[in-house]
Amino acid sequence: MSDVEAWAGIECTVNRVGDRYFDQVMRNGHHQRGGDLLHFASLGIRAMRYPVLWERVHEYGWAWSDERLNVLRSLRVRPIVGLIHHGSGPRETSLVDPGFPELFADYAYQCAVRYPWVDEWTPVNEPLTTARFCGLYGFWYPHATDDHSFLTALINQCKATVLAMRAIRAVNPQALLVQTEDLGQTQATAPLAYQAEFDNHRRWLSLDLLTGRVGPTHPLWGYCLHAGIEPDALSWFIDNPCPPDVVGINHYLTSERWLDHRLDRYPPATHGGNGRDRYADVEAVRTGDLVGPQELLRQVWKRYHLPIAVTEVHLHCTREEQVRWLHEVWTAARTLKRQGVDIRAVTAWAGLGSYDWDSLLTQDRGSYEPGLFDLRGPKPRPTAAARFVTAMAHGEPWSHPLLSVPGWWRRESRVLYPARSAHHAPIPDDVPPLLITGGTGTLGRAFARCCQRRGIPYRLTTRADLDIAEPASVKAAMQRHNPWAVVNTAGFVRVADAEQDAERCWRENVTGPTVLAAGCRAAGIPVVTFSSDLVFAGERSTPYRESDRPGPLSVYGLSKAVAESQVLAANPTALVVRSAAFFSPWDRHNFVTVALRALADGQRFAASGEVTVSPTYVPDLVDAVLDLLIDREAGIWHVVNDGLTTWMDLARSAARLAGLDENAVEPTVLPGFMPRYSAMTSERGALLRPWDAALAHYWQEVERGVDGDAEHCPQPATR
Repeated sequence: MSDVEAWAGIECTVNRVGDRYFDQVMRNGHHQRGGDLLHFASLGIRAMRYPVLWERVHEYGWAWSDERLNVLRSLRVRPIVGLIHHGSGPRETSLVDPGFPELFADYAYQCAVRYPWVDEWTPVNEPLTTARFCGLYGFWYPHATDDHSFLTALINQCKATVLAMRAIRAVNPQALLVQTEDLGQTQATAPLAYQAEFDNHRRWLSLDLLTGRVGPTHPLWGYCLHAGIEPDALSWFIDNPCPPDVVGINHYLTSERWLDHRLDRYPPATHGGNGRDRYADVEAVRTGDLVGPQELLRQVWKRYHLPIAVTEVHLHCTREEQVRWLHEVWTAARTLKRQGVDIRAVTAWAGLGSYDWDSLLTQDRGSYEPGLFDLRGPKPRPTAAARFVTAMAHGEPWSHPLLSVPGWWRRESRVLYPARSAHHAPIPDDVPPLLITGGTGTLGRAFARCCQRRGIPYRLTTRADLDIAEPASVKAAMQRHNPWAVVNTAGFVRVADAEQDAERCWRENVTGPTVLAAGCRAAGIPVVTFSSDLVFAGERSTPYRESDRPGPLSVYGLSKAVAESQVLAANPTALVVRSAAFFSPWDRHNFVTVALRALADGQRFAASGEVTVSPTYVPDLVDAVLDLLIDREAGIWHVVNDGLTTWMDLARSAARLAGLDENAVEPTVLPGFMPRYSAMTSERGALLRPWDAALAHYWQEVERGVDGDAEHCPQPATR
């Protein structure tokens, strides 16, 4: 029995909101970057879901698709060609246009004539999901919110699929239909069992139409007729079945839902209803246990007994959670394959990441989530997920200690609304930890908080546990803890005091990181250590990049500059992070918190209006550095929040957010050993949001008295 294939795909939606089209291929830059396909081929994938979308060809012509499909062909990567992806076609038609199926079939015929060698096609991606968003929820064009529009949009897409495959097979009789659809399951409290039953019938409706199953005995026949659908429109599929050659299942953590009549248990934003009852509709994962991908795929096999591919696997979360989710779905697929279920492939989706799915593609906010590659640099940067897919494609094991930890959707912290029983998967005791030095400092404690939230076992050490400047102490710690990586946050941080205590500053900032880096190299494990914006002289008027030459003015800055070179000489695989101007809701001693405390007490606060910096929100910094560490990045990285400001303006911005008197912030004199300009940016990848957005989030956290250990991984409102 052959193994499950590894496929990939790019988020390529072209959806319409009002009169505006949102094009992911333009947003992610793939429209201009033909070289992306070489990156995907290097993973070893066998096939790639690829767009030749109706709206894009209508707008740009055929040349782009001609070039890209020929590249895939030359790379021996099979394209699974998609013709419409959450779209509604050119402006002259829509999903509720009676002429939509025939117009679309004509376009499909043109594609088949142009690319007769393409054997695998997905004419319409996720017709049921698209019909819900366009015809039932009103998110996308034509923005309808009624059952008749929903069903009309669904039937039109399914009929378009049948006619499109008929047209394609007239050119290529061997053409295969790879029909994708989102699949979840709804659970509910007893009073809403009837609604859950309806939802669980509706989830199959697109595939039931294509397989000719929707007749008078179908559970939703009466619903369709009541909504104004003519019986002949449904019976047409019985006479013209077009069963998929491969059922493509897209499943997201948000695909499984929980309905609850007890509205008082949930925030108002979750409240809705069906005209009969009011209820909360929330992600099932936030209330208890999931059905999960393995059982859902088994349901597909039991219902249709057709070959199956998982055609989208993606998670908007931190890096280790992205890989954990991919690993769980891949493991489920291979398990089912061994049990006799015809699972053909698993597709790593959103290969280039995606934009603005957290607003369901209704707003252009630039909200980016990485995928197999991270686009926040000069070229796509492979992440740990890409390494996992490479192993999948070559049938090789890919191990990482963090894969032994259950994903957040299995851990206790996932439950926000304890509405039902939930099984919590424990974190195994024998998982190698992340070793964090500098346990008494702000940054070390912040790493511990984020590791706790992200399910990353860690050991937080102090100098009494581990003296990083002593080789014997480093070696003993490696043997004692057996870490998979080390984060060094220890060091001398008092910039002014370093001018009088250079020897101690040098030991803690140069000798210690160098000895530790050498010890990690000997142990064969990754290490990250921190540097500073104070390595620069401040003679510029534009932000410093990683390749700019250091020129420190202070003893502290010199210690950091020397440490950078010595650490990388001792361990070329080390990651050296330059950052600056920390602020955080998790400690009382950072600049912003001290300023607000003074202003709240009615005191005046002095801050320099002459020093320009790039403020850094510590929670953002720590999450980004952990991702880089898991991705095995090396060398110098600038990790600061985007933008720049002066210390005085930073304090005044915080005062405005807090409703305090910003005029009580007054200028002070700049010390001679401090650069007047140390703002930074990154030529490798700007990973953090703008500093003012981070500052607003900081204040929200302060207002609600956040406990960093109680935070949860982000999830976009997809599906």
